[in-house]
Amino acid sequence: MSINDVGMLFSFIGGLGMFLYGMNIMADGLQKSAGGRMQKLMSFLTKNRLMAILVGAGITAIIQSSSATTVMVVGFVNAGMLELTQAVGVIMGANIGTTITAWIVSMSEWGSVMKPEFFAPLLLGIGAFLVLFTKSEKKKKIGEILVGFSILFIGLSFMSDAIKPYREAPVFAKAFAVLGKNPVLAILAGTVVTAIIQSSSASVGILQTLALNGVVNWQSAVFITLGQNIGTCVTALLSSAGAGKNAKRASCIHLLFNVIGAVVFGIIMFILFSFNKAWGASTINSVEISIFHTIFNVLNTLMLIPFADKLVRLSTYIIRDDKEDEQPEISAAGEMRRHLDERILGNPAFAMDAVLGEVNVMGQFTLENLKKALEGIETGNKDTIRSVFQNEKTINDMEKIMTAFLVQVDNLSLTEEQHQVIKNLFYTVSDLERVGDHAENIAELADNMRKDEVTFSKKGFKDMKLIAEETILALESALKAREFSSASEAMQEADYERNVDKLEDELREKHIQRLSKGKCVPESGVVFLDLISNLERIADHATNIAGYVVSEAGKGLPALDEE
Repeated sequence: MSINDVGMLFSFIGGLGMFLYGMNIMADGLQKSAGGRMQKLMSFLTKNRLMAILVGAGITAIIQSSSATTVMVVGFVNAGMLELTQAVGVIMGANIGTTITAWIVSMSEWGSVMKPEFFAPLLLGIGAFLVLFTKSEKKKKIGEILVGFSILFIGLSFMSDAIKPYREAPVFAKAFAVLGKNPVLAILAGTVVTAIIQSSSASVGILQTLALNGVVNWQSAVFITLGQNIGTCVTALLSSAGAGKNAKRASCIHLLFNVIGAVVFGIIMFILFSFNKAWGASTINSVEISIFHTIFNVLNTLMLIPFADKLVRLSTYIIRDDKEDEQPEISAAGEMRRHLDERILGNPAFAMDAVLGEVNVMGQFTLENLKKALEGIETGNKDTIRSVFQNEKTINDMEKIMTAFLVQVDNLSLTEEQHQVIKNLFYTVSDLERVGDHAENIAELADNMRKDEVTFSKKGFKDMKLIAEETILALESALKAREFSSASEAMQEADYERNVDKLEDELREKHIQRLSKGKCVPESGVVFLDLISNLERIADHATNIAGYVVSEAGKGLPALDEE
């Protein structure tokens, strides 16, 4: 191997790196531009299988990776956010969506104006200018898309130029002739290469680059492409290791779908090539690879849609439930850990959606624990009081789980607005944990009252109910504001919090007067004052939670009630 050959090899490797990096940057920019619209796609999954297919295709077209989509599906299934029957449609759609990259690569053969060397430098310059010199987030996102698009094509050009000197080399002709005559070997080659680089889009792009130089024949390209569709399943299979049974079944369905399609279409194409050997031996270009890649995935989906439920049953037969696998009842914190599956981190928008949902779950759990603590004050029931202490441990566990996951989400490629929401969720989780602490304090007061046989006077009990109800309303409004990004609910919370502050001052003054007049015993007086102090602090934390929502609305973030 001469120094020139080494240089060409380095050029090809560098081009491949630029191709992959450009694809990643472009996908990142597309995800940021899609923003909340990506989250809305999830709501369509429950409608019907056709919508699930369209969602799968749409998501994959945006993130430029069927492997990443399928890994996310595995995560959603493992988290209990998707049923297997819904996952089938998304997986089928992902195979269709991944063909968009092949069409982008084939643009260089649409005409001289579409050649990479013609427009890529210009787009790179425009994109870099938008990223570096504009303040608008929207323009920066467009700039990222243009930069990624340009680097992808420049990398493609590097790979193509590295291959050009060798297109007449006998090694290429012999290699593709052998692969064309041995379909199983060609499928295996496509599978292995795709499994190694873990991207069918990239492996198809490499094949198209070779086709651009006229060194690939139809027969070998078809079978290699079928193998590439099988190889892309490896990423999801690896991802499902250590996940639940249904998550493993989701990755199994992906494999079954592509293997069945490869076998059926492999046999059909082998027969067609046998009847027309000249066609099989003729060279194929990158556009024709895109056409075959798309037709295969669309027809494979149409063929297997009627058998989707059968695929689910087959995956259940392959990966069976064992009797010993039956799990005991999972705690609320355990459910949260399951829902915040790390595989979801592959898509920032979906990760945001998941974390917002779990913050709402933590909020409702904390609210119910506060109500239990107040019930303990009223009834003195030992079991009720004990359950508050147990739930407080769960709230602490939830805070740790949420904080760890929020750190991971914050390290993703997010927009400025999304980073602001994550920052506010950090604070919200901390405030909820403090509300849990105050509920625990109230339960301790209830336990002391029970042990010391202390009770409030009728007037004291009535006053306690009054401030407790306002505090509950304040926290409920704050949680609604967070759940629905509602500025009006946040404003409503402010009214309740002012009522709590006013009541706390009034009731403290009245109670001190009752103590000085001997109308209530000191023991109950101390408990009462501690109780209303804890309730006032809970209302303050509710105001913090509502305030974060208001701050987001002030930065132009969506408030649902203002649409």
